Amino acid sequence: MTRILLVEDNEMNRDMLSRRLSRRGFDVLIAENGKAGVELAASEKPDLILMDMSLPVMDGWEATRRIKANPVTSRIPVIALTAHAMASDRDMALEAGCDDYDSKPVDLSQLVRKIEQLLTTPH
Repeated sequence: MTRILLVEDNEMNRDMLSRRLSRRGFDVLIAENGKAGVELAASEKPDLILMDMSLPVMDGWEATRRIKANPVTSRIPVIALTAHAMASDRDMALEAGCDDYDSKPVDLSQLVRKIEQLLTTPH
């Protein structure tokens, strides 16, 4: 079963997205801030990470930089999920090391297509 780490601080978004992804057959791990996301990525080595960018403790940009700098987690694809929907926000997410970007509110079908594409693309 494909394991996805969802790093999201908003309880309603976290609950809604994790339930919808679970119904699609994904095993969803949860972290509520960037620091916890970095630690869980290293210990659990999920197949893919969905990273909110506006997080407490450590923001998603820094968390992604740390995940991509660690040889243990550097190959895990990261999709940025953010309410910041300007082209410069996408560029910032990609510069931080994210492999793709999606804006909130999440279009689940579009997000699942991105997840499946990244999981089948060699990294």
